[in-house]
Amino acid sequence: MSGFFCDPKHPDEIPVRFDPVVSAGLRREYLRHETRRQFFGKVARGLGGAALSTLLGDSLLGAMANAEGQGLLPAAGRRLPHIAPKAKRAIYLVMAGGPSQLDTWDYKPGLQYNVDLPKSLLGGGDANLGMGSQQARYPVAPSIFKFRQHGRSGIWASELLPWTSKIVDDLAVIQSMHTDSVNHDPAITHFLTGNTIAGKPSMGAWISYGLGSANENLPTFVVLTSRLPGDDFAPQALFSRLWGSGFLPPSTAGVALRSDGGDPVLYIKDPPSINSTRRRLMLDGIQKLNQSTFAEIGDPEIHARIEQYEMAFRMQTSVPELTDLSSESAETFELYGPKSRIPGTFAHNCLLARRMAERGVRFTQIFHRGWDSHDKLPSKDSRLCADIDQPCYALITDLKRRGLLDDTLVVWGGEFGRTVYCQGALTPTDYGRDHHPLCFTMWAAGGGLKAGFVYGQTDDFSYKVARDPVHVRDLHATILHQLGLEHERLTFKFQGLEQKLTGTTPAKVIDGLIA
Repeated sequence: MSGFFCDPKHPDEIPVRFDPVVSAGLRREYLRHETRRQFFGKVARGLGGAALSTLLGDSLLGAMANAEGQGLLPAAGRRLPHIAPKAKRAIYLVMAGGPSQLDTWDYKPGLQYNVDLPKSLLGGGDANLGMGSQQARYPVAPSIFKFRQHGRSGIWASELLPWTSKIVDDLAVIQSMHTDSVNHDPAITHFLTGNTIAGKPSMGAWISYGLGSANENLPTFVVLTSRLPGDDFAPQALFSRLWGSGFLPPSTAGVALRSDGGDPVLYIKDPPSINSTRRRLMLDGIQKLNQSTFAEIGDPEIHARIEQYEMAFRMQTSVPELTDLSSESAETFELYGPKSRIPGTFAHNCLLARRMAERGVRFTQIFHRGWDSHDKLPSKDSRLCADIDQPCYALITDLKRRGLLDDTLVVWGGEFGRTVYCQGALTPTDYGRDHHPLCFTMWAAGGGLKAGFVYGQTDDFSYKVARDPVHVRDLHATILHQLGLEHERLTFKFQGLEQKLTGTTPAKVIDGLIA
């Protein structure tokens, strides 16, 4: 029987409507949280938990996490991986817009200029996936750039990448990538969140949730957006949901550092009238209020807010030190190239990524935009490759010489590739290429992967995968595996489903990539 309830101790308060069905549901939800998440969280944070964890080590926390049924601890701090990790951290170099595999890594010497793409490949309407659906014909546009083999491995690479060509023996080049979406937004959303629909947690958030922090003074997940190499490039739109937490705890979201040369994080500095002592007193007062509220209602989001306040306070010291490159040697700046001294450039961000790797940041995501070359591809990609080529070489080289590459996984690539046929006017020296999700190239280095190695193969026209396909879900599963996380076990129950980065469609770890 529903009705209104008024607390007899506070008769002046507004009565609250009482519905037994709703109340029973709320009670069950409260008890579920109290008996699982809150109970283990309180034990882990209590004096008894602290004493036992000191005596027994991380095995206690892992046992508690498994007993909770989540497989992972929801609280902040370092967490146990599912399996022995090969990598402690990852750096993802996101080439937003879709680089052309045909002009960088996928050498196709047999292509003939201006011949029509075979109708056998066009069967099923594959060619009509993108903007070229209205084209009268699909003329093949061979790359105008020269390719040659490099290193002991003999991997083919374009003349657009003279610096990266020097480190091919450190790379695993994946030529058989494929994905589901042909448009930028769903495609990059798929790559960075595991789903084409917005609102799911980003890959970095899943890694942050699964492994926790390795440095309590820095964010677990950091995002850097690079400046375009010129004003004539049209940048792809980037949304914060690409590094957001979705339904995971807010503390797992990426922290985006600004690239305009000002403070790396807004309000990182105290106002002129506030010093660190006064800031600490203010935060202590806020934390007491939050702790009191948490004790009353037990909302896990309150703990996330407490953690965010504390992280912000610690970042006031750690982030300025992280982004201050004055201690870097002249030789290091020379390694990364002349733009490495300019805040916000891709070279500068790659140098920052190495510093983050040294300091325990779990996941660093660097965006480089402008790769959407529907026309004038030779001139555009020449400038884009020049902007990223030396910094990529420098990042791998720098990590390797500092002993960090073995346990740092570096991934490079876009959300899809480009078509072999020309879009727009075709001349012997100029062409454009449409979006192409059916096959494209990415590379990865370090983190326990094979090196000096090409995985997969495309057909003679780089139109479809011919051998060893790697779907975006498989890439995600492999990245998580190298970090010690099994993609089937890295779950979070939301809306009645055990949600995963790899979703409900089967995904597999690519064993052939692993050393």
